[in-house]
Amino acid sequence: MQIWTGTAFMHTTEAVPVARMLDEAGFDGIVVSDHMIYPRNLASPYPSPTGKPMWTPETAWPDSWVLIGAMAAVTQRIRFTNAVYIAPARPLLEVAKQVATAAVISEDRVALTVGAGWMREEFELMGQDFTNRGRRLDEMIQALPALWQGGWVSWIGKYYQVPELMLEPHPQKPVPVMCGGESEAALRRAARLCDGWVGNAYTWEDAAQKITTLNAMRREYGRDNDPFEIMLAIRDLPSVEMFRRAEDIGVTAVMCSPWAMADDVAAGAHDGFKLTADRYREPIERFAENILAKIS
Repeated sequence: MQIWTGTAFMHTTEAVPVARMLDEAGFDGIVVSDHMIYPRNLASPYPSPTGKPMWTPETAWPDSWVLIGAMAAVTQRIRFTNAVYIAPARPLLEVAKQVATAAVISEDRVALTVGAGWMREEFELMGQDFTNRGRRLDEMIQALPALWQGGWVSWIGKYYQVPELMLEPHPQKPVPVMCGGESEAALRRAARLCDGWVGNAYTWEDAAQKITTLNAMRREYGRDNDPFEIMLAIRDLPSVEMFRRAEDIGVTAVMCSPWAMADDVAAGAHDGFKLTADRYREPIERFAENILAKIS
C-alpha cells in the first residue's frame, strides 16, 4: 500500500519545503493539482451538485511541472503525479516536453495523470478545441510514449501529426500514464488505455463500486492481468486498519493529508490549509510514527 498526499490549497512557496518533509517521513508520493486561470466570467459548470468550484478565484494553482521539478530537486525518493493534469488544453508536444524533462530531472520519479477537463474558458484561451477534448486525449495517451522513446520519433494520427524529430531529453524508463475522472468515459479511458486510475474521495461503498466497475471494464478490454494502479481517498479517519482495508478491496495508493485534522485547519476550512511550512512538520511526523512505520 502506498500513501500519497497533495499540495492543493497550500501557499505556493510552502510546497517545496513540505515535499522535503514528506520525503524524509517516508511518504510514497505527492499529487499536484492543475488549473491555468480563473476567468472573471466563468460560464462552464463545475462537475458538482452546485455547478460551482469549491475554491475562490484567488486560489493559486502553480504550474504542475515547474512545481514537480522544484520538489524533485530537494527530495530523494518520493514520487510525483497529478490530480489531474488537463493535458488536452495544451499542445501535444508541450505536454511531451514538460513531462519528459520532469522525468529526467527526477530520475524517473514521475507519472502523468490526465483528465479531459471541464472549463471551456481554459481551452479557448490556450487555443485548443474543447468539443473534441476527450477524443484528442485518447490519442494523446497513445502518442506520448511514442514521443518519449528517444532518437528519431514521430506520430501520425487523426488529431496530431508530428513529423520525424528528436525530443530531448527523453525519459530513460517508461512514464506511467494514468487517468483521472469519475465519468464512465474517464473510467473506460483508464481501463482501455492507461496504467492506472486516480479518483476522488469516496465512502467505502462508493470506492468498492468504482473498483468493481474498473475491473469489469479491464476484463472487457482484455487488460485485467496487466499491472494497474488505483489511487483514491477514503472518507474515513486515517488508521493502519483503514489502509489495510483499502488494500484488501484493490486500492494500491491512498491519498490523505496528515495536517487536515490539525486544530488550526479545522478552525479555518480552506484558510486552515495555508500554514507556514514549519507548521506542517508535526502532523507529518506524527502520521509517520503512528501509521507509516506500522504499515511498512
